This record gives sequence, structure tokens and C-alpha cells, in this order.
Amino acid sequence: MADKLKINEITKQQIGRCGELFVQYQLLIKGIESAPMTTDAGIDLVAYSQRKKRPTTIQVKTNLKTKPAGGKGKPSLGWWMPDNSPAELFALVDLSLQRVWIFKFSEIENLAQQHSSGRYQLYMYVDPTVKRKARTTGKLAFIEEFKQYLLQHRIHELF
Repeated sequence: MADKLKINEITKQQIGRCGELFVQYQLLIKGIESAPMTTDAGIDLVAYSQRKKRPTTIQVKTNLKTKPAGGKGKPSLGWWMPDNSPAELFALVDLSLQRVWIFKFSEIENLAQQHSSGRYQLYMYVDPTVKRKARTTGKLAFIEEFKQYLLQHRIHELF
């Protein structure tokens, strides 16, 4: 069937929406309500926790799968985030591993390995044999180093 959509023919918008829905699912399964915003104003979701009794704004950034670092390097996950985001939290999603890391905006400022042109970049190497670059010495760079930021480890702290 020529008109059948192949699984790898997913658009950037669809990848982003999958990430938002995945974050909503992860929150809801822990008893936290959330809703998507109707327009793109730098906030994708608003979550509400009965425990904290206040809304929290979230911007979601999503990867479908790993990509070569720098276009031709070792497999990595990477997300670009605006440095003027109005969101309180960033949810970084990897759909291939079905993982969500969640960061406060101030943590992104400190943990991002790059900051240029009004954007932060945070990346994670998935291959532990990659040599650490001199410019990232002292910075987290490998997926296992970010365990503490996984949503399941932070849900009670943030919501």
C-alpha cells in the first residue's frame, strides 16, 4: 500500500506532540493533572498538583531517537531550549527509551553544555565509551549522570 505511512515518517510537530502526551501520561499516572496550552507561547503544559495546590508551567522538548553528536559523532540525545522561556520547568523526552528528565529553569542554566544565540543546549551521550571533551570537564555529559533528573525521581519534589 503506497499511501500507508511508515513509522519513521513522523513529522517534527508529531514528535513534539508525542512528547507532550507522554509527559502528560507520566504525570497523570502519578496523580498530577495537566493540560496542553492552545497556542505556542513557550509553555506546552500546565500541571496542577493537589499536594502543592498551585499550577506549574512546563515546556516539553522531545527526541524521537538518538542522533550522532555534532552530526557525525557518537550517539547522543540533545535538546535546544530558549534562554528566555517563561516556563518554570523543562521536560526533556526521549521517545525511543520512553524516558522523561525534568529540570528547573535554573538547572538548565547551570547544566547546559552550550549557550549561544539565545538558546541553551543540553545533551547526553548514550555511549559510555565516549571520551569527555575538555570543554565539558566538570559538566554532566553522559545519560547515566542525569539519573537524578528523571521525572520518577523528582515528581514529589516538583509537584
